[in-house]
Amino acid sequence: MVHIEESVQIARDFEGFGESSQDCKWPNNARIAVSFVLNYEEGGERSYQDGDGFRVGCWRIARLMKEKGWKMTIYAISKAMERNPKFAKACVREGHEIAAHGLRWLEFWNHGLEEDKKYIKDSFLDLEKTTGEMPVGFYFGRGTPNTHYLVPIVMKEMGLPLLYSSECYNDEVPYWVDLPWENDLPIAEREGMLMIPYNYDCNDGKHLMSQGFTSAAGQSYENYLKSTFDMLYREGGKMMNIPMHSRIVGKAGRAEALRNFMNYIAEKEGVWVTTRRDIAKHYRETFPYQPADEKTV
Repeated sequence: MVHIEESVQIARDFEGFGESSQDCKWPNNARIAVSFVLNYEEGGERSYQDGDGFRVGCWRIARLMKEKGWKMTIYAISKAMERNPKFAKACVREGHEIAAHGLRWLEFWNHGLEEDKKYIKDSFLDLEKTTGEMPVGFYFGRGTPNTHYLVPIVMKEMGLPLLYSSECYNDEVPYWVDLPWENDLPIAEREGMLMIPYNYDCNDGKHLMSQGFTSAAGQSYENYLKSTFDMLYREGGKMMNIPMHSRIVGKAGRAEALRNFMNYIAEKEGVWVTTRRDIAKHYRETFPYQPADEKTV
């Protein structure tokens, strides 16, 4: 039976920043922040007999990033990274960010709160053991209705910093949320949670979905990425997500489409390709957390 712990649920905000949105004031007056995210899951699922993703695709994507001198965020399943330590170490060596993506790439709904917290703790600690780097951000994507709300609690209990959550898809810029369990604390002691929105519309997983990216070779994918970039770039102050999987866009034909897109944005001025960790650091410094009840004072 699924248990929803009401005390940790965060209320949804349907208004956001409103008509004018938010200008994130990116470093060096950049017009857009671009976040390439590699979902590294092969080896963490129920069956990992098909090894082309982590044997070939992940290295191809890493080479494309290195060609441009860009850094990406790795949404890393702990057990997947554990099974390919060479890639794990290479990611850290090249300056890519390791973010927590869960212990295994499995559905689970029946965990109690303590099981949930142990799963979270093990996910972070196992990644640190494999990569030598403790994640400061996360996107689990799967879990109970409580999992991603419990992460800041677990990290607080372990005395570890947490810069952001990407467990949301509802905006194109970062934003702060109040944590309900901090409501009784003095305002000065509240930390809130910085949300860095993720998305599905640019996700290479749509190659495998009906009515998704219809060209197996990648042309519809490439064109959609370019159109998304063009709109956000014109509006200014936004961020763009490019979610990737080594078993999908790591395939040679699709990787060529990704490379074409990378070449396209590399020719534009004012493009900040960066990690979600650095986006979080910038936003925290530029727009510090302000509790909702403090705003009304």
